[in-house]
Amino acid sequence: MTDATNPQSPDTAGTTPVPPPTPPAAPTPEAAAPYTPPAPPTAPYGAPSAGPAPSYQPPTYPTAPPAYGSPSGAPTQPSPGAPPVYGSAPYYGAPAPKTNVLSIISMIASILGFIWILPLVGSLGGAIMGHFSLNQIKRTGEAGRGMALAGVIVGWVGVAFAVIGIGFFLFFIILGAASSSRYGSY
Repeated sequence: MTDATNPQSPDTAGTTPVPPPTPPAAPTPEAAAPYTPPAPPTAPYGAPSAGPAPSYQPPTYPTAPPAYGSPSGAPTQPSPGAPPVYGSAPYYGAPAPKTNVLSIISMIASILGFIWILPLVGSLGGAIMGHFSLNQIKRTGEAGRGMALAGVIVGWVGVAFAVIGIGFFLFFIILGAASSSRYGSY
């Protein structure tokens, strides 16, 4: 039975409370030992073993550069418009190699010969200058190899087109001269 001071219901009055579960016991030092890998298999049929595995050395990394504006003793770049600090280099990277001028001229002359502004002279000059430019680039290490190759290729293609064009022109001149003599005066 329940009264106003004891709010228990009649069915729970005779039961004992259940204690909370206890946590598992801490592992013993034997159980907490680090994992050791099993021994490697032995070599079959008496072959010599490889021996112990080489030890691993962790890589070493360089230290981080100093933070921006830190007093590490390294010169800092001044503000724009101010004279540069002695011993400091601008932050542009390596300078670009100089471009070979002959390769530029070769490409321009070959293009002018190819589009029939300078039909045979431009193409032939561009191809020859391209060959000279490639030799100079090989010796000096200058930039412009692609332009020199373009000058050589476009130049020789332009020479071929010019020769074919001149050949057709001469063929039609000869054909016209031969046909005009056949239709002589009456």
